[in-house]
Amino acid sequence: MPPLNIGLTGNIGSGKSVVARLFAERGAAVIDADVLARAATEDPAVLRELAATFGETIVKDGKLMRAHLASVVFDNPEARAELNAIIHPWVGREREARTAALAAQTSSPAVIVHDVPLLFEVGLDAEMDKVVVVDAPLELRVARVTSRSGLTKAEVRARDAAQLPLAEKVRRADFVIDNSKSLESSARQVDRVWRALTADT
Repeated sequence: MPPLNIGLTGNIGSGKSVVARLFAERGAAVIDADVLARAATEDPAVLRELAATFGETIVKDGKLMRAHLASVVFDNPEARAELNAIIHPWVGREREARTAALAAQTSSPAVIVHDVPLLFEVGLDAEMDKVVVVDAPLELRVARVTSRSGLTKAEVRARDAAQLPLAEKVRRADFVIDNSKSLESSARQVDRVWRALTADT
C-alpha cells in the first residue's frame, strides 16, 4: 500500500514543527517545505536568479542575505509573487522527488507528512489524502514568535494577516490539533490522529 500523503499546516507561531516532530516519533516521514525553501536559496542557479530579480546586494559571498530580501519583499505583493515564482517550483520538484523516493522504498513509511505553511494558499491541499491544521490563539502565537525572534508584535501580526485566516484553515481541515496547551495534550491529539490515519495500514 502506498504511503498516505498528509498535509500539515497552520499559521505563524501555531507550532507546526512541534506537531511534525510528534508525527515523526510515531513513524511518519516528514518533508518540511521551509527546509526545502532554505535549500533552494543555496542553489547557485537560484541565487543568480534572485540577484538578477532583486539586486546584487541580496547576495554576499555566495550566500543569501535573508533579512535584506525579507525587507524587500514583505510589504510588496508583486515582489513577494516574484520570489515565490522562483522558489516554489524548486521546492515543488524537490518535494515530489523525495515523496517518490520514500514511496519506492522496500519498507516505505505508512505516512508522509508534508509540513507546508502555505498549503492552502498554493492549492497543495488538493494533492493530499488528508490535511491536519495546527491551531492556537493569535495572542499566544504572537508571544511565541516574539520570544524566539527579533520580530515585533506588529510584525508578527502582519505576517499572520498575510496568510489565509487560521479559522478558515481549521474549517477546511480533516483533523485539527489544538496546540495551545501542554506538549502532552498535543501528543495525545497526535496519537488519536495517527490511529485514525493508520487504521487500515
